[in-house]
Amino acid sequence: MDSVKDGLANAKSPSVSTDTSFRTRLLVADIFVPITAFFAIQGGLAFVVFVTIVLGVAAWEFWNIFQKGNYAPSLTVLLVFSTSAVVMRYLWGLQYFEFWLGGLLLVSMFMHVLQQQRGNDKAASNLALSVFGALYLGFLGSYAISVRFLEHGLYWVMLVFPIISLADTGAYFFGRLFGKHKILTVVSPKKSWEGYFGGIIVGGLGGWGLGALWHIGCAAVLPIHGLILGLAISIVAPLGDFGESMIKRQFDIKDSSNLLPGHGGFFDRIDSSLWAAILGYYIILLIR
Repeated sequence: MDSVKDGLANAKSPSVSTDTSFRTRLLVADIFVPITAFFAIQGGLAFVVFVTIVLGVAAWEFWNIFQKGNYAPSLTVLLVFSTSAVVMRYLWGLQYFEFWLGGLLLVSMFMHVLQQQRGNDKAASNLALSVFGALYLGFLGSYAISVRFLEHGLYWVMLVFPIISLADTGAYFFGRLFGKHKILTVVSPKKSWEGYFGGIIVGGLGGWGLGALWHIGCAAVLPIHGLILGLAISIVAPLGDFGESMIKRQFDIKDSSNLLPGHGGFFDRIDSSLWAAILGYYIILLIR
């Protein structure tokens, strides 16, 4: 059984347990969203620390998933480079990324050469996992910092990331009501095209509504901005959910951890937000 994010499914006769799980999920989202908003309002180092902690925990969960599958990516590499990407993004923006990338490759290679020397016959595969995990979490996740430190960044953060929750909720209900045609039956067998398009509709309209709301306090943010971001993010960001489902399904794991009731772990919670961050940042640069 997949996580409740697989609620894009067709469920003509939803069980009480499913409803309870979804209520738990909404409660956790209701807590997580204001916490994110709080740190976004604080800005500066407070927001940097918050994003760093979230990505650090997600990196540990990523490592733990593969540990259970008898792989051994470097926890040191995952933690150091996922979190250092956030710090570098805060200090220098997009500058010097090549140094971070070069350091990631060099340190990862060194760590896994030593791993093979100690007798691990999957060292090369583990090297690929370490590099991928750090790029996936650190490179993509650090774009949350880039969004926050744009001009009027607080409003952009409060537009980009809530769209994920809106689209997710819309996909859940459309999937429950109308879901018949499955998207990827092996990777995530419960997700339907009806749920996917429902998420796009709700994400787009929700983005428009948020854009109109934030326009009251910030003239630079327009409802059309929210609509564009809502549609683009709702179309692309579910790839993050499919990607994580692929990883978990390979090892027959339901959730990345049990830290967030109804959501599983931090990795489960941010899988789509990683893509929303980078996509939102570059769209904002084009439309503002």
